[in-house]
Amino acid sequence: MGTSARGAFRRMAGVVVAGALSAGAAHAQGHYRDTHYGEGTFYGYSGGGNCSFPPPSGLTAAMNEADYNGAQACGACIVVTNPANGSSVEVRIDDRCPECAPGDVDLDEEAFVQIAAREEGRIPISWVYVACTPPTLSLYFKEGSNPWWTAIQVRDHRYPVASVAWRPSGTTKFTKLPREMYNYFVATSGMGAGPYDFKITDVFGQVVKVYKVALDVGVDIPTKKQFPLLGGQTVRRVLSSALAAPR
Repeated sequence: MGTSARGAFRRMAGVVVAGALSAGAAHAQGHYRDTHYGEGTFYGYSGGGNCSFPPPSGLTAAMNEADYNGAQACGACIVVTNPANGSSVEVRIDDRCPECAPGDVDLDEEAFVQIAAREEGRIPISWVYVACTPPTLSLYFKEGSNPWWTAIQVRDHRYPVASVAWRPSGTTKFTKLPREMYNYFVATSGMGAGPYDFKITDVFGQVVKVYKVALDVGVDIPTKKQFPLLGGQTVRRVLSSALAAPR
């Protein structure tokens, strides 16, 4: 599909029926240490992707529907390699590519030209998840959030976020929040006036707890916390040990 058509398709597909996610979730769950293979393409991107992040300051990409996994891939960092020339580029997942096959990645144009000539348009790729580098994760209450309808997003996390649970501060029981395709965890009946405690779990089972968070809507709330590096990794170490492994 051409780059302009692909972008238009993605914008039209911003909402999908929940039942359509089952196949994608089954494909992607538990594949965060694997090397993935597919095709790389590019499109023009300057923000406004399905992950609902602010305009990016670095290189980004849109993840195929299966590996997007109901927005679980949002904010993840991956290294994409062109096996034809050995060039690699690191990108953050900011968007979803509904028409992409499993394993495919739709790179922003600036990222694509770091590994291939623009005129190639579509190339075979391999890719792996890596640790992102932000020093501290942050929380963001979506505009319109209030005590009766509350949506929260986790930003600047080292590894993909699997779940978010909350409780009123001073209580004991956490309640897991459902995640929407636009990458917010939503309490449709609200969370009350706050403050709140949050339990944030990454795809490897690591947990960060944040306490006494006020309902401060529309601003990044730094937590001074981050998921630990796995197994003594350096920040840039690839999670998979098989970056260049054959298919």
